[in-house]
Amino acid sequence: MNPASLPARHLTPVTAYIGVGSNLADPVHQVTSALDSLGSFPGTRLIARSHLYRSPPFGHPDQPDFINAVAHIETALDPETLLSELLRLEQAHGRVRLFANGPRTLDLDILMYGTECLQNAHLTLPHPRLAQRSFVLLPWLDVAPETLVIPGQGTIARLLSNCPGPMALPL
Repeated sequence: MNPASLPARHLTPVTAYIGVGSNLADPVHQVTSALDSLGSFPGTRLIARSHLYRSPPFGHPDQPDFINAVAHIETALDPETLLSELLRLEQAHGRVRLFANGPRTLDLDILMYGTECLQNAHLTLPHPRLAQRSFVLLPWLDVAPETLVIPGQGTIARLLSNCPGPMALPL
């Protein structure tokens, strides 16, 4: 990895966590394929991947269950460039955005990017709704210490203990 050639602002890689989900077009394949692809982004290395989890749909119950995972990466990409790469990968997997929380071939979210807090029209870090989603928190525990502090929210373990709704289940 040549940091000088990267479209990034960080010369030292930053730890980031990516939420991965799918409920269409062979979701297990969609999620595992996306996890495999994350390390191919410029200046990015896949450190760990969680087990796969099944969860009921969030928001709109009349759709198939989701398969979810979390990836731990190190990246020299800045958050906006990382988001662009994730959106490009979603499109390559046939993602169509019909409505919020609708069915999808692939959903990729930056859960946390180092300790950065950011809010703009395209990106909020840490992810604003992660504390409400066991399908994010359970797989996140597979790849991060339970003592990891999410800026402004607390540890993953504490968030999970207060998480509303049905729990995701390992496959």
